Amino acid sequence: MSSFTLQSQVSDIVTSIPQTADLFRSLRIDFCCGGQVPLEEAAKQRLLDPAAVLEQVRSVESKFADYQESRPASLKESELIDHIQQKHHAFLRDELPALTPYVTKLARVHGEHHPELLRVQELFSELKKELLEHTKDEDEHVFPLILKFVADPSHQAAAELKPHVSELEDEHAHAGSLLQELRDVTSDFELPADACGTYRLVFQRLAMLEKDTFEHIHLENNILFERLRQAV
Repeated sequence: MSSFTLQSQVSDIVTSIPQTADLFRSLRIDFCCGGQVPLEEAAKQRLLDPAAVLEQVRSVESKFADYQESRPASLKESELIDHIQQKHHAFLRDELPALTPYVTKLARVHGEHHPELLRVQELFSELKKELLEHTKDEDEHVFPLILKFVADPSHQAAAELKPHVSELEDEHAHAGSLLQELRDVTSDFELPADACGTYRLVFQRLAMLEKDTFEHIHLENNILFERLRQAV
């Protein structure tokens, strides 16, 4: 029997069943920066039937009930950091530079008839700069501090770590707002009738970038950083 109810927090649901992130993303329910609200409230904010959303959550839970061992929430801090670096940081380092010329070309070729693409280019450039700087800071400074604190949870280590975590969460919120505006200005990445191959490629990969980044933020905000807050 499912343990989830309408009062379960969205972030807690995704922590328990990571695959529900795909469901919430499709429903445009925020599960990372704004995920600490009851499912009922989150559904109503999107003008959705809370009972129907809960039923979908329970369906996903049932489907993936046999995959407990693959849940990131079960990983130790060092393993979770490695998972974040190998899956999400590596993806951003590869994908953001690779996608850049396509976004630039799309704005140059189609921007006259689709002026929203000029804003897409601006938002993507800002997001790219922020995420690459953010992940570099985590890899070189913050994650080593976290591992140091886990090995020796002293007051000094906690004091050294705390402001970094707060700053990272602020950066996560800003990245989330940029992704939200990207989705808004593209009308949920809806392709126009005259969309060419580059148009399709860019919108598809922006949607993939959004999916990966929200999952990435969730792992840090609602699992890794939450553990640190409880320990401190």
